[in-house]
Amino acid sequence: MLTQSLSWREVLAIDLPWLDRITRAKKPPRPPVVLSTTEVQRLLAHLEGTHHLVASLLYGSRLRLMEAQRLRVKDVDLDRLEITVRSGKGGKDRRTILPRPLVGPLAQQINRVAVFHERDVRNGLPSVYLPHALARKHPNAGRELGWQFLFPAPRPSRDPRSGVVRRHHLHSANFQRAIKKAVRAAETSWPL
Repeated sequence: MLTQSLSWREVLAIDLPWLDRITRAKKPPRPPVVLSTTEVQRLLAHLEGTHHLVASLLYGSRLRLMEAQRLRVKDVDLDRLEITVRSGKGGKDRRTILPRPLVGPLAQQINRVAVFHERDVRNGLPSVYLPHALARKHPNAGRELGWQFLFPAPRPSRDPRSGVVRRHHLHSANFQRAIKKAVRAAETSWPL
């Protein structure tokens, strides 16, 4: 037997026009967790490799996780100490600072991306996913180093949109697991 939810008008069988003007109470926003400089240093000390670099970039450049994941090699300007975030919050592009201590590690990361990219091209892997109509306008752009993700996934995977097996960006779940592990290792009392 199917049950149907009834409105208050149907249950009471009377009209109460003043009830239409009542709005639901909103939950107060949860205040963000802000770490002190010492806490950030303790957390970063327990991260390694790409996870350390991504966390340092999030902290030093004020990036959101998804913005860092979607960075392409061409979005990082090591000479001008600048990062271009494309289609960030609200679908807007913006520029942010690149902390000087991250220039060396990011240059090494770009070299690692170049090695991944060369191997993928040699193995006949399709080009990287390109946003919007860019793949139609510039069909070979996905084969250029500049369009490769700055933090590529360790292995190629099937693109859920097209079914094509290609290398995508680092998955957020892997990074979040590494952060939780680092928080525990730093013996902090922050909420997970």
